[in-house]
Formats: sequence, structure tokens, C-alpha cells
Amino acid sequence: MTAPSAPKNTPKVTEREARQVAEAAREQDWRKPSFAKELFLGRFRLDLIHPHPQPAADDVRRGEAFLARLRDFCETKIDGALIEREAKIPDEVINGLKELGALGMKIDPKYGGLGLTQVYYNRALSLVGSANPAIGALLSAHQSIGVPQPLKLFGTQEQKDTFLPRLARTDISAFLLTEPDVGSDPARLATSAVPDGPDYILDGVKLWTTNGVVADLLVVMARVPKSVGHKGGITAFVVEANAPGITVENRNAFMGLRGLENGVTRFHRVRVPAANRIGPEGAGLKIALTTLNTGRLSLPAMCVGAGKWCLKIAREWSAVREQWGRPVARHEAVGAKISFIAATTFALEAVVDLASQMADEDRNDIRIEAALAKLYGSEMGCLMADELVQIRGGRGFETADSLAARGERAVPAEQLLRDLRINRIFEGSTEIMHLLIAREAVDAHLKVAGDLIDPDKPLSAKAKAGANAAGFYARWLPKLVAGPGQLPRTYNEFHPSGHPDLSTHLRYVERSARKLARSTFYAMSRWQGRMETKQGFLGRIVDIGAELFAMSAACVRAEHMRTTGDHGREAYQLADAFCHQSRIRTEELFTRLWSNTDNLDRRVVDAVLTGAYTWLEEGVVDPSGEGPWIADATPGPATRENVHRTIR
Repeated sequence: MTAPSAPKNTPKVTEREARQVAEAAREQDWRKPSFAKELFLGRFRLDLIHPHPQPAADDVRRGEAFLARLRDFCETKIDGALIEREAKIPDEVINGLKELGALGMKIDPKYGGLGLTQVYYNRALSLVGSANPAIGALLSAHQSIGVPQPLKLFGTQEQKDTFLPRLARTDISAFLLTEPDVGSDPARLATSAVPDGPDYILDGVKLWTTNGVVADLLVVMARVPKSVGHKGGITAFVVEANAPGITVENRNAFMGLRGLENGVTRFHRVRVPAANRIGPEGAGLKIALTTLNTGRLSLPAMCVGAGKWCLKIAREWSAVREQWGRPVARHEAVGAKISFIAATTFALEAVVDLASQMADEDRNDIRIEAALAKLYGSEMGCLMADELVQIRGGRGFETADSLAARGERAVPAEQLLRDLRINRIFEGSTEIMHLLIAREAVDAHLKVAGDLIDPDKPLSAKAKAGANAAGFYARWLPKLVAGPGQLPRTYNEFHPSGHPDLSTHLRYVERSARKLARSTFYAMSRWQGRMETKQGFLGRIVDIGAELFAMSAACVRAEHMRTTGDHGREAYQLADAFCHQSRIRTEELFTRLWSNTDNLDRRVVDAVLTGAYTWLEEGVVDPSGEGPWIADATPGPATRENVHRTIR
């Protein structure tokens, strides 16, 4: 008998109810300026990112000292090939990282942590991730989304005193939100936390629990039922991983990140003290989203490290490998790929460092910047790894062990491609990031005109919204007609003597930001309430914004490097190359806003789902195994062996 495809207790919600849950969880107000938010509104606020923000001298000293120790550890203690072969990070490596203080990079020194800035935390992840991406994922999941960050932002003093010293030195944490039938749609969350005197009783199953197999402490998102004295809603809890009733039922295996300790965790009548609840009932999703505002920067940071390694291998290999009488790098087809890797690595590092420094200064709201960094970094990281495989040719497809076995340098290019692929899914897939960023990008419009396109609002609310919208657009739209980007000498400090002219790229960004805002306004006027269904259009709007943000960051970083005397000329060359490449992509995206196959694609999808093309599937065999598409995750006692293990 086929098992059910979804947990029996998964809440049934409409699309509108799901959207309302997600909307209630997002931060509603903008209390600080945001460069990216202004960019989507057609306002190029270069003053928010230039001059490039600077870290404090003491932060630099402590950060560089830790990076030196971490580099030595990576070079002498981490065997990435061994981790790949055995699909496991050796306990002695994890214990060595604990002794180094790597578990507490972002934890305040008063709790035993290192207190590194976001900038140096990200550089550390980039470094250790280059030694082995699974180690980078372990440290990132522990500190970026695991217990330390939610406690730092929302925990009580008692919770911080109790848990942070453990998390800084000995205890690994994991974040448990996803369920077998619930991904980016938390309104259907099934895991429950039922109040019982001074405690809560947890029941449910969590999937893809990164670090969950070896974790000591968990952040668990569970639904508290509404009752007398209980507001209810999705709520966050700190849970001891060895508590009675917790079973890690499976250690999952993936195409990449083979050392990842990721599993399926079952909760059966697990008792959790109310003192372990983070924040009030119903605040769980808001806590998760706020944690991710800076937590998302860890993934693009590791993509920066991947880009640097790709550039190193591409440079060394393409100078040695000859075809038709000269090194392959001298052939234009290969050289273009190397240029792309070099320029994109420079720009991606500029984006991550800029967003990280702004996070450290805490004077800007960086929720969109961090999301753009994650989106752009994960997509570009995969492209760079794919280009490296192509540059290496057959050797790029061959495993490092196979290369070594026949006497060549063991270059794990194919492994990098496999390892990076998950970043387009981790912590918000590319498709979800498009929608999340698009929602923030149109926030100003929805604040003044949202009631106009809401079918449930009464005529009185629509009339009031119409008046507000008329005033807003009367002031806003004229500003989109002309701007500094049309004046030939604007941003002239970015055209120093003897360097490429970056001012022309910034003028392009300014003009394009206004064009982007006009396009968004036109689309809202055209589609109104149907705008949220135009995911192809919204995705392109976001991708244009990502390119404009990356160009801005690259130019600002190049100018910063020039004024500090550190590789300024070379930085200008890389920024210029990146901006030229980015402008081509941006123009293509602008064209595809209105010239695309979105409507045709929808008709094809309808036909696919109704079985109109099943004849096209004939002539193959399906190697898939038997079983339901989604495993049964009905709450209840465990029936499988507990594979949880503690590293000490």
C-alpha cells in the first residue's frame, strides 16, 4: 500500500492565507536608509555606499590575527579529499575548530566567543570553505541561522548566559524549519508545540536539518495552538538535541557537500521548558527572517572563496595547457571565460564586503542588499565553477582522485560544481529570493496604493488609497524623467588620470535605476492585482537590481582600493571589465521584461499537467525507485534507529 504523500496533520491553507502569514512575518517598516531599496525606486543614492565604509582598527587587528590562525589550520589539519571520499568531517577536525574558537566567531567575548565583525566572519567562511565547503556549511549553519544569532537578537539575558558560552566553544547548533511537505510556505507548518503547564510538548518531523545529525542544541520552529492565555502561532524554541523523544532518523546524502551532517529529525512528545522559548508566541517566522537579514551573507561569502580558487586554477592551468601552438588562455574563447571569472570574483567580493561592512556599522537597513548578495553570489558562483570545468575540459569532468591515480594534479573542479549547486536552493531558492526581494522592492508602492488592487478592500479604503497614490506619484514620477546620469561629468571622481573611466558605468546605473522604476510602475498599472502572479517579470526586475547593485559595489571598491594605494589600477581594470559584462546582461534583462515567452510557457505547462504531452515521454525507462513522492511525516514515536552522534 502506498504511504500518504503528506503529513496527516499538515494545515490546509489557501494561497491567500499563505501569503498573509508570510506578509505578517516580514519587517513592515524601514527605519534606516537602504541603498538597494532606493535603487529600485529609481533613486541612485551613491552617498549611502561611497566613500566605502571602513572597519575599526581593532576589528581589523583581531580579524587578521584569527584569519592567520585559521589559514594555518586549514593548510595543516584539513584534508578535503579525505572528507570527500569518506563523506564525513573527521571529529578531530571539528574539535580542532572548537579549540580555535571557530564556533564562536560571531559570539561576544563576554560569553567566550571571538566577537568578530561580519566582514571577518565572512572572510573566515570564505577561507575555510575553500579548504572544504562542508566545513564552511557546518560553521555557517551553526552561527548564521543556528542558535547563536536568534539568541543574540531576541534572546533573554538568562538564555544568553545559559547557552552562548556553550555555543562559543563546545556545542554545535542547527536550525529546524523545513518539513517533508513544507518548504518556503511556512503557513502549512505541521510540527506542534502544545502548552503543558510550565512546558511545551513538541511533536513533528523536520527535514534537511543541516548539522542536525551532530548538533547539541537546536532552534525549532513549531506551531503553538491558540488557547486561553496563549496567542499561538509559529514559535521558536531552543531544544536540547539529546532530549527524550528526539530521534535523528536518517543522515541524508547529496550530490555535493558530502561531509554535510544533514538529517531527518523526529520529535515525539518532547518536553521543552517555556524558558527556552525565543521571543513571544507567534514570533517565530519574524525571528527567522530577521536572523537571515545578515545570515544570508555567509553563502555568497563562500562563493567568493570559490571564485578566487576558480581564478587561481584557471590561470595556472590555461598558461600550461597548449593548443594549436599557444596556451589555451590566449585563445579568445577560453580567455573570455577567464575574464568573466576574474571580473565576477572581484565584483562579488565587493558586494559581500560592502554589505557586511554596512551590517557592522548598523546605520543602513541591508535586508535587500543581503538578499541580493545571496541571490547573485549563488548564481554567479555556479556559473564560475561551470566555466572552470569547461576550461579544464575532460580533466574538469574527471574526479581529483582519478587525476591523482594517473599521475596528474588532483584538481577537484567537478566537486566544486557539485558543492556549489545547493547554494541556489539553500536559505531561500533563487525563485523564492526573486519573490522576497520583489516584495521589498515594491513596498513603497503597496504602502500607498495597495488597497487599490486588494479585492477585499471596501470602496472607502480604495478611495483613500487613490488619493494617497495620486499625491505620491505626482511627486515621484517626474523625478524618473531626468537625473545626474545624463550629465557627462557626473561622478567624475571615478575617472582618475591613467585609469579606466568608471564614471560612465555609474551614470549608466543611475539612468538604469530610473528606467527600472518606470518599468515597475508601468507593470503595476498594467497588471494591478495580478502583478504578484507575474513571477517571470518580477524575477527579471530583481536580476536587473542585482546587476546594478553589483556594478555600484565594484566601482566603489575599486575607488577605495585606488585611494588606499592597494592594487588600485588593477582594481579599476577589473571593475571596468565587470561593468561592461554586467551592462550587456542588464540590457538583455530589460529587453526580456516585455519580450519573453511567459504566456506561451504557461500554456505549455497547462498542457503538460493535463497529460497532453505524455507521448513525448515514450521511449525511455524510469530508473527511479518505488515509494511516495513525499515521505509520511505523521507525528508519532520513532520506528528507526537514532543516528544522532555527539562530537566531543
